[in-house]
Amino acid sequence: MNDCIFCKIAAGTIPARKLFEDEAILAFHDATPQAPVHFLLIPRKHIPNILELGPEDEGLLERLLNKARELAVEQGCGEGGARFVINCKADGGQSVDHLHVHVLGGRALGWPPG
Repeated sequence: MNDCIFCKIAAGTIPARKLFEDEAILAFHDATPQAPVHFLLIPRKHIPNILELGPEDEGLLERLLNKARELAVEQGCGEGGARFVINCKADGGQSVDHLHVHVLGGRALGWPPG
């Protein structure tokens, strides 16, 4: 998508503080962190939200979550834990229409989030 900020980050036309990247996914620090540890993981392929995953995307969500877990531990959340969030559409709080996983940690997080 030409106007998708996450597609532009994945393409390298908008800079980001990257944590990990391969041919299918990218992880980068959130530009406006809500916790001491706050990063996102996205598929390079533009998928608007989790409800729009198709049969051809089998395994992608598993790959995103496994890498999220690995990076959370690397970022120091192995002992205290972290929150893994996938918002979906407007009512779910999604602000960028590109599937993404937030990982937040480094402090106690309350519930409900707000």
